[in-house]
Amino acid sequence: MSARSVWVATAAVGSIALALTACSGDADPAPTPSPVVVGPTIEPSKAPAPTPSAEPVWPLTGVAGKPANRAALAVKIENTSQARPQTGLNEADVVWETIVEFQVSRYIAVYHSHVPAEVGPIRSVRPSDPIVLAPTKGLLAFSGGQRGILPLVAKAGLQPLSNDAGTPGMYRTHDRAAPHNVYGDPKTFWKSANARHQDSPAQQFLFARTAAESAAVAYGRAASKLDFHLSAASNPSWTWDGKAKKWNRSEGSTPATGRDGKRLVAVNVVSIVARHVDSGFNAQGGAPVPVYKLVGSGKGTVATGGKTIAVTWKKAATDEPLRLFTANGKPALLAPGNTWVELVPKEDGRLSISS
Repeated sequence: MSARSVWVATAAVGSIALALTACSGDADPAPTPSPVVVGPTIEPSKAPAPTPSAEPVWPLTGVAGKPANRAALAVKIENTSQARPQTGLNEADVVWETIVEFQVSRYIAVYHSHVPAEVGPIRSVRPSDPIVLAPTKGLLAFSGGQRGILPLVAKAGLQPLSNDAGTPGMYRTHDRAAPHNVYGDPKTFWKSANARHQDSPAQQFLFARTAAESAAVAYGRAASKLDFHLSAASNPSWTWDGKAKKWNRSEGSTPATGRDGKRLVAVNVVSIVARHVDSGFNAQGGAPVPVYKLVGSGKGTVATGGKTIAVTWKKAATDEPLRLFTANGKPALLAPGNTWVELVPKEDGRLSISS
């Protein structure tokens, strides 16, 4: 049989098969459905986490809120028995306690988140002040100062506000004797800020979002009282008040209060141990004026929430913030709120902690 005959025979068979199928009346077979691919089910708990939005905080306290754009305002406050009780200390974001000549304690009170109606008594500038305050790049209000010390303020990037130079907002009261009677109005001080000192400060200490997440509360040891020996004339102490969740300040054994009668309190008490040496300047009678060596590193303690933790402080340069670190090298975060810093002379100062 030829190839053409084979093809014709095959085609004929195919035609007969098609005819039989058409005559049978059966429906065409349904097409085989394609498999449906179903992706894995994502449980709600396994869905991608939303991008967190950082809530703004006040830079010197870590307290949530929308910070006002104004400079940090530091005020030199006296702390002799003739000056107590003082005005405006509880409204400060940070208070630094320093030892000046004659073993006397003096404060550097730094304001930003609160605007007290009055502060004082205001006293003169000292060489440690620019070192402490240079990172804030803000304002420094004081009653006056030695000719050699005054240039250090501007050199540190601060704007000086001096009563001796006629700064608006300072006045003398009649209920105290000079020199313990210079007071000031912070609102007026802020109005005196020049064009270079209008902006808010950068963060100085670093803060946790909550007290529970702060370094001392999370990793520290229980403490009920902090006894400081800063000098022969200055022995402040802080006692933990669990109900108010604050540290209460005392001068020796005497409760420390403001002029409004309220106890002086702090959320964080930070101890900084640093060398305390002769600055080369002299006070009345040739008494040496000391200065703290705060560029470098040293030991310290953070007290928060009725607990304390040992820290290392580091300050890379005069205009850099002083930062705190735990033993593992991580930042020692403070609790949101106000902070008092006790500058403890390395040579003869000390801190005793009671549990």
